[in-house]
Order: sequence, then C-alpha cells, then structure tokens
Amino acid sequence: MNIAILGATGLFGKTLVKSLLADTDYRLTLIARHAKSEYQDNDRISVIDADATDIDALKKALTGTDLVYCTISGESLPIVAANLVKVMPEIKITRLLFMGAVGIYNEIPAEMDGDDNVDNEPAQIPNRDAVDLVETSNLNYTVLRPGYLREGNPDDYVLTVKGEAAKGYISTIPSVVEFAKKLIADEKLYSRESVSITKNMEK
Repeated sequence: MNIAILGATGLFGKTLVKSLLADTDYRLTLIARHAKSEYQDNDRISVIDADATDIDALKKALTGTDLVYCTISGESLPIVAANLVKVMPEIKITRLLFMGAVGIYNEIPAEMDGDDNVDNEPAQIPNRDAVDLVETSNLNYTVLRPGYLREGNPDDYVLTVKGEAAKGYISTIPSVVEFAKKLIADEKLYSRESVSITKNMEK
C-alpha cells in the first residue's frame, strides 16, 4: 500500500513518517510545500514538493497512492479539504484520514476547558469548516480530533465519537500515531466517523 501524507514536514507528520517506516512495510508519498528539504527519495519514499491548496498539483501528487492522511492545519484547511473531496474520487482513492481538532463540535465540557470550543475560539472555525466538507463527501473518511499535541505515552488516550462529550483537550503524539496506524491497517475501523483522541482528563 502506498500512503500519501500531506503535511509530512510538520511535527506530527514527521513523527508519523518515522513510525510507519520503522513498523510497517508501506510505501510513503510525502507531500509538503518544501518536502524535499526534509526528505530524500528512496526505495520506500517518494518526496513531492506541492501545495495542497493547488488542486492540480494535489491531484498529480496523489495519483498512484492508495490512502491519504492529511495532517495539515491552519486557515487554508477548508481549501485543502475541498480539493481532496473533489480529486480523490477522480483518481479512484476512497480512504481519507483527516486531522481536525477536538472542540469543533463544542464537545469539550465547559468545566474542563470550554475556551477551545469553536463557539469561543475563532481559530477553530477553519477546522470545523474543513471537517464539514469531509463529512458531507462520499469518501471512506475518518476524522481524528486530537487536542494539544504533547510528548507522552502511546497508550495514554481515550476515544469518543461525534455527539459524545470529549474527555480531554490534550493528546500525546505517540498515542495519535498508534491510533493512526490502526486506522491505516483497517479501512473499516471508524469508517465515516469523527473520533476525538485525548488523554482522559475527567476528574
């Protein structure tokens, strides 16, 4: 399987790439604006400099891959989401793993840290808008909603699905990587669902 990773030069993207190379035999297509400054082509890696907001460049970069993992964040995320929803069916890719953020549904309890919910935090609006586009697509998507990413243990997490209150607003990078690998290995796992993955911060 050939996995396309968008945002491969970011903190999470680099950690995911390292883990996939160490623990799996997948081929990786690493895509970022300056991917070639971070990686080199080899027998398992194809490195592509491309801007995911450029729909033609994105389509070309994704062609020939089997699964897309989007780790991009920021104000341009709705554009990236719209481009993915359009081009993936055209090139016969169905599986999309898409990183959002916990709080986009106002699911963080007020007594925990309601300030990060979308109604209180304008920076969450692009995350919510992007996820809305993914959720209304026909893709076999899973939306991951981590909190603030920190170092920590790979088994330090709890999951909640859309409609349930989140149990935290901080996530360990290793836990999100491990959950991502489970989603990559099983295309039916949390298919067409939105899942928060955080530390259990309930008192």
